[in-house]
Amino acid sequence: MNVATAHRPSPRTSRAIDRLTVESFATRTEMGAAAAADIAGALIKCLSGQSTVRMVFAAAPSQAEMLSALAAQPGIDWTRVTAFHMDEYIGLDPTSPARFANWLDTHVFTRLPFAAVHRITPEPDVEAEVARYSGLLNEAPIDLVCLGIGVNGHIAFNDPPVADFNDPLDVKIVELDDVCRKQQVDDDCFPDLASVPHQAITLTVPRLLRARRLFCVVPGAVKRDAVSKTLYGPLSADCPATILRNHEACTLYIDRDSDPDA
Repeated sequence: MNVATAHRPSPRTSRAIDRLTVESFATRTEMGAAAAADIAGALIKCLSGQSTVRMVFAAAPSQAEMLSALAAQPGIDWTRVTAFHMDEYIGLDPTSPARFANWLDTHVFTRLPFAAVHRITPEPDVEAEVARYSGLLNEAPIDLVCLGIGVNGHIAFNDPPVADFNDPLDVKIVELDDVCRKQQVDDDCFPDLASVPHQAITLTVPRLLRARRLFCVVPGAVKRDAVSKTLYGPLSADCPATILRNHEACTLYIDRDSDPDA
């Protein structure tokens, strides 16, 4: 057994929904530790067969336990890993702690010796940044994506009104719907709805799905309905996360609170 995965917690239940593997854990901490162990194992396997790995991170409180556990995993040569993130607000002060790049700096980007970290920086020209980031993503394949699911079923900032399973773009500017914006307040990222930006830059659904391996971490009772729709609802952009059921290598990690079958 690989040293990085030696202490992986066991799930309460494990099941397959279409092509999606679903693992449910008793606690949020166990969920994060198991996801981190699996991500570490995938990283080590990739690095054993290629010179570098490129991976995308989500920024959200739901990812905190996993990222903390991942940063502590042994045996990973982070100097050969290039990091991206999947979305960023437009219009926030660059120093705001609510900026996703800043959140990821705190939780992972500055904690590990990455080969490179590519941050989405909307200023001063949002359209130019979309083009720049698309180019960076397309320089080589993306190996791993660490993502979550929003209360409205979004992945990245692909909310139901703007999600497109056949999007021709890799990165785009989107309008955030009010459910998504309210979630940011409920997550204590903003003091009130008026403080939450209305626009963001996001990786599109097809861009995320082109990654070789996806790890989706979704704890908490507030996400239970979104998880239920993801697993059992019709495949539709009305719940963008349903598309994860089509990916050939995606695991969904949930805890007792977010598990609709618990």
